[in-house]
Amino acid sequence: MSTVIEQAVQARLIATAPQSRPIPAALRYDRDDPYAVHLAFPPAASLDGAEVVWTFGRDLLEEGLRRATGAGDVHVWPCGTDDVVVEFHTADGMALVQFEARDLRLFLARSYAVVEKGGEARHLDVDADLAALLREA
Repeated sequence: MSTVIEQAVQARLIATAPQSRPIPAALRYDRDDPYAVHLAFPPAASLDGAEVVWTFGRDLLEEGLRRATGAGDVHVWPCGTDDVVVEFHTADGMALVQFEARDLRLFLARSYAVVEKGGEARHLDVDADLAALLREA
């Protein structure tokens, strides 16, 4: 079984009308980083023409399917029964992006097939991670 899950999703950048527009995005989960999900937006979706990748907790994404959650730079909440909104904050501003909830549920289910919910700690190599941090210091 692969240790990395990647899934293309369609998102909608929420802005004042008529600027809301669909944008492609990609979700990524890697067993080597078991607590995190990565959400990438292509260069065409950013203001500066560079790919944008956000990394946040898999549990945040799951909880956001059921109720408003988040602190700091990423917030997630359900929008009706079929959609989920992810709100991203930076020093330069904020963006709201809407996803179909079924796409996010499918992605989470696939990630749980790689690392079961609650089993993330068994996939960490704390000694190797600490050694890498010390080498960088």
